[in-house]
Amino acid sequence: MDIARNVFYVGVNDHKIDLFEGHFDVPNGMAYNSYVLLDRDITIMDTVDVNFFDEWMKNVKEVIKDKKPTYLVIQHMEPDHSANLIRFLEVYPDTKVVSTMQGFKMMDQYFHTEIKNKVVVKEGDTLDIGDHKLTFVMAPMVHWPEVMVTYDSFDKILFSADGFGKFGANDVEDPEGWDCEARRYYFGIVGKYGQQVQNLLKKASALDIKIIAPLHGPVLKDDLSHYLKQYDTWSSYNYETDGIAIFYTSVYGHTKEAAYMLYDLVKDKAPKTTIVDLAREDLYESVEDAFRYRKLVFATTTYNMSIFPYMYNFIHHLIERNFQNKIIGLIENGSWAPNAKKVMEGLLKDSKNITYLEPKVTILSSMNEKNKEEIHALADALCVDYKK
Repeated sequence: MDIARNVFYVGVNDHKIDLFEGHFDVPNGMAYNSYVLLDRDITIMDTVDVNFFDEWMKNVKEVIKDKKPTYLVIQHMEPDHSANLIRFLEVYPDTKVVSTMQGFKMMDQYFHTEIKNKVVVKEGDTLDIGDHKLTFVMAPMVHWPEVMVTYDSFDKILFSADGFGKFGANDVEDPEGWDCEARRYYFGIVGKYGQQVQNLLKKASALDIKIIAPLHGPVLKDDLSHYLKQYDTWSSYNYETDGIAIFYTSVYGHTKEAAYMLYDLVKDKAPKTTIVDLAREDLYESVEDAFRYRKLVFATTTYNMSIFPYMYNFIHHLIERNFQNKIIGLIENGSWAPNAKKVMEGLLKDSKNITYLEPKVTILSSMNEKNKEEIHALADALCVDYKK
């Protein structure tokens, strides 16, 4: 597949994988992207997952024919992108490997063998390969410390490493478009490193970018402002959707009843609403919704003087991704010693700019009339902006 004149896609699609990185559900598979710049000095951008060496090499050879590559650029040492480095060098031993100092350190750790032809690059270094001039931009902790991205000034391509990636194989049409699985990918994998992404976006703003070529997902050519805007929103922890997301766990159905009562009261008043059973929804779908929506409600039961495990795990995943800037309503349930509100507030105590709504509802086993009045009051508090 041509990306631009003399720039070719040589990646692969993985339809056997069920869990990406061992815990992200990927029902539509996964793409491992690699690119060839066919210039005076043939340059390969990254390798692919270890299980796809033969297919990847077939793709590479279809492009370069009987020529030999001069450079192999390793932007990111995660094994789904670098695992075939040594096997590649066995085929093309004279190829120069281009990476960061940290990248080469990780190569030692992964491969335990010497890379003979090293080209160590740092911020702003360039590589002249003919028509194409490559500039290397450091992107530490997006999402590993050795990461860099590469800008091709000839075709104005940003090879963005894991940035702007998404779940799903490239040969599967995603009916929900790019945003949904790119959002789940971003918050699941990169979400903790918002400041580092902001730093990279500032560097990218100085470049004339016409194409974004990530290491996962489709090559982006149209309406790049949309993708850049989404990344700016996500990495600055601003809400994307002005609406209400209700997350609940329930043992015998009483907390679920309260959550759905609240949902029914707000669904026609807020611009957008959703309700999520954390025991049944994919964890990372829930995480992306929590970052997406402006207002949230957490409803759960007291469990072993803490909170129900699915809610605990959910909140844990939020706070380790720098969860912040939210308006939150709380509903707790407990039959003899309700403690869920205290636990949830304790878990979120270091999250920035959290506003709690009143009333905070306490249910003792099942809802009574007072609880129903409180649910109505919480619904009013959630929708006060929308009434205006």
